[in-house]
Amino acid sequence: MVKRPDEIEKLGEAGRLLASVFQMLDDMPLAGLSTLEVNDRVEDYIVNQLHARPASKGQYGYGYVLNCSRNEVVCHGVPSATDILADGDIVNFDITLEKNGYIADSSKTYLIGAVAPAARRLVQTTYEALWHGIRQVRPGAHLGDIGHVIERHAKRNGYTVVREYCGHGIGREMHEEPQILHFGKPGTGLRLKEGMVFTIEPMLNQGGAKVETKDDGWSVVTVDGTLSAQFEHTVAVTATGVRVLTLRAEERGRRVGR
Repeated sequence: MVKRPDEIEKLGEAGRLLASVFQMLDDMPLAGLSTLEVNDRVEDYIVNQLHARPASKGQYGYGYVLNCSRNEVVCHGVPSATDILADGDIVNFDITLEKNGYIADSSKTYLIGAVAPAARRLVQTTYEALWHGIRQVRPGAHLGDIGHVIERHAKRNGYTVVREYCGHGIGREMHEEPQILHFGKPGTGLRLKEGMVFTIEPMLNQGGAKVETKDDGWSVVTVDGTLSAQFEHTVAVTATGVRVLTLRAEERGRRVGR
């Protein structure tokens, strides 16, 4: 689970390129586009502009470069030509990128047009929960510390945390050990060491935490039909704390330390 410094630099390069994909999406008018159109534009950018590989395409038999999870879809949403992004939607784009044999993984939930205040609050709280978890990362901390602060922030704001899906170690493979739960007790679980690299990717629901998989075999939705939001970063444990490998331009200068 512990990566060498040169491996972390390669993961950092993949993360930097992946961050630029989200910056491209930030500048794209999304309303009126199908999720398949977004998928195709992201694929073109990764392959032809960044000269990298979309790591999700072909993984586990998946045929697309991203997951697009809109409104009540929690994760693993499949791009479709008939799934049109509309004013008031929230949509998470979960994207992976491989460069020189190393993979980065990140996601961001976008607000499409005039989004209702309740939906906007869910998205903001989920983003805050991600950063609460990131700030726990340092040598000697425990995985339970990360999950605890994420779930505490969610509950304080009236939301539930999806338990069936979690973050994961990452490197040459998309999914490595350890698993990063988004709930837990402080001081429990694996103790973190310098050189570990993993994702933190909380999914928060407006209603109950229960989810189910649709007939397409991929898309996971809330059982009660309420909204769900997610954010994700790939992080590395450093000698003194944490390095966010997929940090986006607008996040630079954000306070990470305790």
